[in-house]
Amino acid sequence: MVLAARGRAGLDELAASIAAAGGVALAVPTDVADLDSAHRLLERAAQEFGSVDVLVNNAGANARGPIERYSADELARVVTVNLTAPIVLTRLALPYLRRSPAPAIVNVASLAGRVPLPHEAVYSATKFGLRAFTFSLADELAEAGIKVAVVSPGPVDTGFIMDELDQVPDLVLSQPMATADQVAQLIVDSAADGKRERVVRRMGAYLTTLGYLFPGLRRALVPVMERRGRRARERYRARA
Repeated sequence: MVLAARGRAGLDELAASIAAAGGVALAVPTDVADLDSAHRLLERAAQEFGSVDVLVNNAGANARGPIERYSADELARVVTVNLTAPIVLTRLALPYLRRSPAPAIVNVASLAGRVPLPHEAVYSATKFGLRAFTFSLADELAEAGIKVAVVSPGPVDTGFIMDELDQVPDLVLSQPMATADQVAQLIVDSAADGKRERVVRRMGAYLTTLGYLFPGLRRALVPVMERRGRRARERYRARA
């Protein structure tokens, strides 16, 4: 297994925990927004393990709050990390994946890619785009036997939410949180069977489908959901 992220310390810690459990993991510090860094990641993976069998695009960035709060460069960074990088990494990985006996690509999107999310407009746009890319590519690569799937979680109990709890929209917190382990299991399942999309938690899947099909109903329910989210925020604060 090859682990890639910008921070060396977190990667080394995770690689050590995998080794302690009997696995093998290589930590490769990588900025997915940098093309040369992406090239080196794939070359190192192929060099160390002989092949690239599964690509998981899980890097994410956000700009919570009104769009005018952020500079153009900050917003461009969100688009690059969330959408451009998965597209580029996928393209770079395809020659390796075509030589694999069981190739798969799993993109991690969000429930924000199923219904528009105010105060996370750029994030929501990138996740809509990532889902569209996934579904299109799945059809394009089906004949080659490369499975392409997307996992769309709601809020996940990690630092991505908890470290910015006061900035997270009430609407997001109205949904029950999943765990990182639950999302990881869905990624593994998707790489194995190629099911086009998996969502966690299930209630979020139902609500986002309903909201997409009936936008008027979604807008009417927003005040109710936001009150629920505010109550949840207080519980999370108390827990922290």
